[in-house]
Amino acid sequence: MNNTLKYLKEKLQPHDKIVIGVSAGPDSMCLLSLLLEIKKAIPLDIIVAHVHHNVRQESDEEAVFLEDYCHNHDCIFEMHKIEHYNKDNFHEYARNIRYQFFNELVTKYQANYLMTAHHGDDLIETILMRLTRGTIFKGYAGFAKETNNGTYTLLRPLIHNTKNDIAAYNELHQIPFRLDKSNEKDKYTRNRYRHNLLPFLKAENKNVHLKFLQFSDEINLIENFLAEKTTDALTKVLLSDKVCLCEFNKLHPLIKKRVIEYILKEEYQNNINHITLHHVQLILDMCNSPKANLQLSLPDKKVLIKSYNELYFKIPHKPNLESQILEDTVILNSHEKIEKIAQTSIDKSNYILRLNSQEVSLPLKVRCKKTGDKMQLKNASGHKKIKDIFIDSKIPLPKRNSWPIVVDNNDTILWIPGLKKSKFDKNNNEKYDIIYKYVKGDEKLDEKK
Repeated sequence: MNNTLKYLKEKLQPHDKIVIGVSAGPDSMCLLSLLLEIKKAIPLDIIVAHVHHNVRQESDEEAVFLEDYCHNHDCIFEMHKIEHYNKDNFHEYARNIRYQFFNELVTKYQANYLMTAHHGDDLIETILMRLTRGTIFKGYAGFAKETNNGTYTLLRPLIHNTKNDIAAYNELHQIPFRLDKSNEKDKYTRNRYRHNLLPFLKAENKNVHLKFLQFSDEINLIENFLAEKTTDALTKVLLSDKVCLCEFNKLHPLIKKRVIEYILKEEYQNNINHITLHHVQLILDMCNSPKANLQLSLPDKKVLIKSYNELYFKIPHKPNLESQILEDTVILNSHEKIEKIAQTSIDKSNYILRLNSQEVSLPLKVRCKKTGDKMQLKNASGHKKIKDIFIDSKIPLPKRNSWPIVVDNNDTILWIPGLKKSKFDKNNNEKYDIIYKYVKGDEKLDEKK
């Protein structure tokens, strides 16, 4: 663990704020212990993010154990308990809930880093599963040690270490942890890879995890080169949220494939693992077909349309947000709303808007994007196109036309909830008399609240 400690000491600065996902298992407790060791020399704000999965009897005890541990080690403890699960894919749903919770805490605490305890063995398992199942090219890299997410960096400091390294460290330093017995069951795909393939690979080469890391780095290097070529191609073929097939068909076959993969990633975001190479090939065949009008059903009930020389995703019907009056609450859909609140301790967040009613024209309204929309951003000069804000924020193409926009009675844009605020937004120490909050989550909203 010496190299990992050295890496963290070089990376972290005094008073950095770190959100760390901790399950109470040996891996995450090891990483938390390393951070606490560094905290003895460098002052850090450590926020422990624990997800109570609510599927095992031991989960309650694990949460109490971890909360007590955090209290005794001067860490902030935050917990999210999952009450209901999507029946389609337990692990995928739980993963999405975890990262949504982590990202909310990053925003709440204005954290510099989000850390998870993924290690070298996890990387081997992920790469092998994706090689077996098939995925887009970048997917074969598994996951990276560092991922720049704009306002914060996602770090996986244990990627150079194995499960055995972690066990040895925990035993040497007497790190307490809790074991999840479900990890022993071969009914889960990852466990079968872990129990059957990893021992064989490690018998062949005890440092095989470093070979897989080298493979991952090589994939990412090639990916970066191809990404530049793909970006150049996208400027020619992607017009008004649609692919121009006349230009698309002039591209090199590899770049064609890359353009399709880019569009799919934009559409599926965190669910990109639902897409396989078979889906990509079906789309390429669709583009090459002499038929003028075709449609293709894809995972998650998405539909891709080919209409003459255009290719685009069918946009599902959504409620029209045009000129809805924003008073106390506007329900946008089953998992989004904008509500008026009396107060909040959150200072800097694109999910909170503070206004001085004397500076805007009431009533406020919520509507969708219009052609030519512009907004004067907070702490910036001039105006910026809403279209460019969506592009910079990497909002998927189909979502841009239905994203809520808050305007005043003169149609002046005040806020793009969750993304950007205008010059009319007030800081916590300024004069304001209106506060709105953007609420977004996977669970259905209870309108009685």
